[in-house]
Amino acid sequence: MNAADRSAVDALAPVSGARTRVTPAAGSADTQPSPSDTALPRPSTDLTARLTAAARRHGFAALGVAPAAAAPLAGQRLREWLAAGRHGDMLWMAETADRRVTPSALWSEVRSVIMLGVDYTPALDPLRLAGHPDRGAVSVYAVGGDYHDSAKRRLKALAGWLVAEAPAPLKVFVDTAPVMEKPLAEAAGLGWQGKHTNLVSRSHGSWLFLGAIYTTLDCLPSAADGLTPSTPVRDACGSCDACQRACPTAAFPTPYRLDARRCISYLTIEHAGPIPVEFRRAIGNRIYGCDDCLAVCPWNKFAAAAHDLAFAPRAELVAPRLADLLALDDAAFRAVFAGSPVKRIGRDRFVRNVCIAAGNSGEPALLTALAPLLDDAVGIVRGAAVWAWRRLGGVIDPSRPTDADPAVVQEWLSPHSC
Repeated sequence: MNAADRSAVDALAPVSGARTRVTPAAGSADTQPSPSDTALPRPSTDLTARLTAAARRHGFAALGVAPAAAAPLAGQRLREWLAAGRHGDMLWMAETADRRVTPSALWSEVRSVIMLGVDYTPALDPLRLAGHPDRGAVSVYAVGGDYHDSAKRRLKALAGWLVAEAPAPLKVFVDTAPVMEKPLAEAAGLGWQGKHTNLVSRSHGSWLFLGAIYTTLDCLPSAADGLTPSTPVRDACGSCDACQRACPTAAFPTPYRLDARRCISYLTIEHAGPIPVEFRRAIGNRIYGCDDCLAVCPWNKFAAAAHDLAFAPRAELVAPRLADLLALDDAAFRAVFAGSPVKRIGRDRFVRNVCIAAGNSGEPALLTALAPLLDDAVGIVRGAAVWAWRRLGGVIDPSRPTDADPAVVQEWLSPHSC
């Protein structure tokens, strides 16, 4: 779940092209042909092959083409998910549902969707910190640079190539727009949506960042060429339920269905308030996201570690000490996480997460780092610090339960919160 902005469409700078003029639509990368281009060329299989080669040069590991109407069931499933309330606090999912259900609802002129994948297969074991409770576990997609920035640059460059080869209007999207990336990627042959609801690729396992190019070109699906099969890939999960069993919070009510309200990635990234008590112990030392369901997928054995410098792990995020992270004020947080997707959740939400991990650590030595946070200016930090303080056996001052925030008072008084 990586929805960084709430804007309807992700804004990109204009793509280049000698015979194009750019007219940015609200919040999108919109490339239009000049008035002299009166007819839209119909691309051949050769164009699709050349596009695939260009995508490789720009750092994409997978590309596929699908008609704009190729995922007809996605909208119905989205509405059912929203009606069940499984999106939690992600209100923008409901607010943009009408534009999200199908590509043509977002842009009426779209005829084809080009789906692209960037490989981020980790060289490090995503579960390597499970036995190190004094360290904070950051989801592997976030230990390097922000994929939003890298993917945008690559999509912009590839869109520039495409519009120069076959001038026609197009729009470029990465993660933050109301686009059903996973169903469209499945329709375009990049993989299938697994029982953990994420895309699974035979070549890249569960480790692909997705981006999309919407175009008015009438692209027929290309034949499989070893990198980008453009016919839908058959679901190959079979009887495997490893991802379902691996989830610490039982966030999958049934296979292929996620209740975000129970998902650690949602709770540590999207959820703004106090983390519900029922999930705190299960969070363990996960301080930003969770990779458990992805990491246990058997298809990962076919994925080779990516050697993309844009996503190379930053040393300070590989195994950060909880004690160091508890000491972060806003300025220090911004400095440490500059250029990282972690930065977008802000210091307060992040330190809240670290407090929960500290409470689960079983390390009384962390009480020293927690003590100042009992008086933090932000209620969700104070509340999480109180929970951790009590879990680690901190002395309870009888005068403490007088906080102006009722939720914090409850953390001091509730016999069940720990």
